[in-house]
Order: sequence, then structure tokens, then C-alpha cells
Amino acid sequence: MDTGSIAWAITATALVLLMTPGVAFFYGGLVKAKSVVSMMMMSFGALGLISVLWILYGFSMSAVDAPTDFAGNPFADFGLGALATGATSNTDLLGATFGATFAIITVALISGAIADRAKFGSWMIFAGIWATLVYFPVAAWVWGGGWIMELGNTLGLPSVIDYAGGTAVHINAGAAALALALVLGKRVGFQKGITKPHNVPLVLLGAAILWFGWFGFNAGAEWLNGLANVGLIVVNTLGATAAAILGWLVVEKFKDGKATSVGAASGAVAGLVAITPACANLEPGWALLLGVVAGAVCAMAVELKFKFGFDDSLDVVGIHLVGGIIGTLYLGFFAIGTGLFTGGNLGQLAVQAIAAGAVLLYSFIVAFALGFAIEKTIGFRVKNADEVAGIDTVVHGEEAYALNEV
Repeated sequence: MDTGSIAWAITATALVLLMTPGVAFFYGGLVKAKSVVSMMMMSFGALGLISVLWILYGFSMSAVDAPTDFAGNPFADFGLGALATGATSNTDLLGATFGATFAIITVALISGAIADRAKFGSWMIFAGIWATLVYFPVAAWVWGGGWIMELGNTLGLPSVIDYAGGTAVHINAGAAALALALVLGKRVGFQKGITKPHNVPLVLLGAAILWFGWFGFNAGAEWLNGLANVGLIVVNTLGATAAAILGWLVVEKFKDGKATSVGAASGAVAGLVAITPACANLEPGWALLLGVVAGAVCAMAVELKFKFGFDDSLDVVGIHLVGGIIGTLYLGFFAIGTGLFTGGNLGQLAVQAIAAGAVLLYSFIVAFALGFAIEKTIGFRVKNADEVAGIDTVVHGEEAYALNEV
């Protein structure tokens, strides 16, 4: 492979890895000041744990020999020893590392649903088991030769499109987030407006880092294709995200009377989520429309937790689950050549819906069962008194802002 493609692979891997600290900043700014260390540590904990698990056995599980296989054999290349000594080890290890960054951020995204009230050790146990039982197999289903990847061939329909993770990352994480929010229950005094972001600049910094890294997230895999579609992917990643900011702010202005900076940051993330599965398969005009729709709908969807009474602290469900579903299903209507309105028929929409629904249900069920088991054994949620006091000092023995009195 040419050195330019290899250089882009390294760059894209670094960009996507940076997204997990971006999530930490984004989430950290949204919580109260006495919970910011706990919130950011869940992202950094995922970064450490999932990296190790991916190298040991996750990568081996992320590809299958036949579409009927649930996941790859975790012991097929335990620790990547064989991959490191093969004839194409240079590029193979780059691909494995790039895949690791997706696994890391998928797990980190879930943590926003349980902000202010989760034990760190319990979170780490959940993260490791959920990644093993859900993310690694789902990655094989979607990208590693599994049943979702082959669904179109099986049904005689177009192939499922999920270029960078609408199902494998965002629907997957969003469904697990909903399950954990239900298991851990509501924060003390949960109601609309009770908590406000303690550090808005931190939220904007996190969103900016995410947008920056997302060019590697969406366009990174093009190093395997000789960068054939990189221009389309890059312009769509820019356009859909920008349009989603506008869509969110318009809804926010009509709904609440003010367009906020946190709304702009949230709209950007909603647009990034929605364009993730569709970035290589939409004309730029349709990507702009997707962004507007995702921003507007997600701005309304974040209110669902108050209507239905579940405490998704940082709106993982409203942004990642809803945004992932929008981006995945949108392809059924507007995917280049195969969408219902762009030269195709209902076949593309059918396979997109099957894939989205299957991943949603599987992730939710496993996450709920796992979270429930942890809560009933070692406990997942901190004591109410610790939550009210702020869990940073209780769980980590640290304060985010140690100001010396003069």
C-alpha cells in the first residue's frame, strides 16, 4: 500500500482516538462541578480497558467466517501475535488499531446516560462485559462478514449501508444507554431544569474536538479504498453537521425562546451522529437536509425523558439513539442509486430498518440484564447522600476545581 494511504490511516486513527477525550470534555462540561471528574473518568476508563480487550481478543471477535456465526473466535489470534508477524502485518495492525478506536468511543458514549450517580468500578465491569457480548459481535455483524453485512444478499435486496457506525456505534450505544438509565433510576430531585451545565466552554470544546476527530471517524476507512470517496465523505461530514446546528437552534428558539451555545454543540453532535452511516452514500444536498432533520428532531427528542420518566442524564438516547436511527433509515430514501427517491425501491429501507431494529433490541436487552445483575450484586449506583454531595471526592478522592482561599 502506498505511503500516503498509510499516513492517512495513522492520522485518522489518532483523530478518532482524540474523540474519546472529546466526549469526556463534552460530557464533563454538562454535569455539575462536583461530578466532572467522575464523568470524565468513565471515558478515560473505557479508553484504557477497551484498548486492552480489543488487542487481546476483541479484534479476533470482530470478523466471522460465515454470516451465521455470532462472532469470531476470541482465541483465534489472542494478543494479535499472528497478525504482528504476517506478511502484511504493517497494514493489518493499522486496521486493527483503527477499529479499536471505534470500540472505545462506543463504550464511552454510554456513560452520559448515568452521569452523577454511577460507581466507577461497576461501570468498568459493565464496560468490559458489554463490549465483549455486544460491541465486538455487532462489529462483526456489520463490518466483519456477519449477517447484517450479508443481509442484502440473503434477501435479494441492496446491502445494508453503515459506512462508519450508525448501527454499530450510535444505535448500539444509545440503546445500552437507555437500558442503564432505567436500571440506575432517576437522579435525586430529577425534573426539568434542576441541573445545568457547570462549564459551557468545556461543552463547546468537547463538541469542537468531536467534530475535528469525526473527519477521521467518517473518512478514515477510505485508506483501504485508495481514498476514492474521501471528498464526498468530507463535504458531507461538514455540511450535515453545520445544518444540524441550524436545525437544533431553530427548534430551541421556538421551544424555549433562546438559541443557546449548548444547543449549538448538541446540534453539531446530532448532525455528526446522523451522517455517520450515510457519509459515503448521499449527495451533498441530501446530506444538508439530513442534518437539518436530525438537528430539529433530536432537539425535540431530548424532551422524551421528561415525558416518559427515564433519566438519561446527558441525552445519549435523544442524540445518539435517535440520531443514529434517523441517519440509518434516511439512507432508505436518499442513498445514491438505491434509495426510494433516488433510483431504488423499498428494499434499501427494509434492510436498514431490520439492521437498526436488531442492533437496538440486542444491545438494550443485554445492557439491561447486565446492568441489573451488577446493581443487584455489587451495586451500580452510589448512595443518594454521595450523589447529592458530589461523587468526585467519594469515588475518586479528587476535585475538578481545587480553589485555594486567600
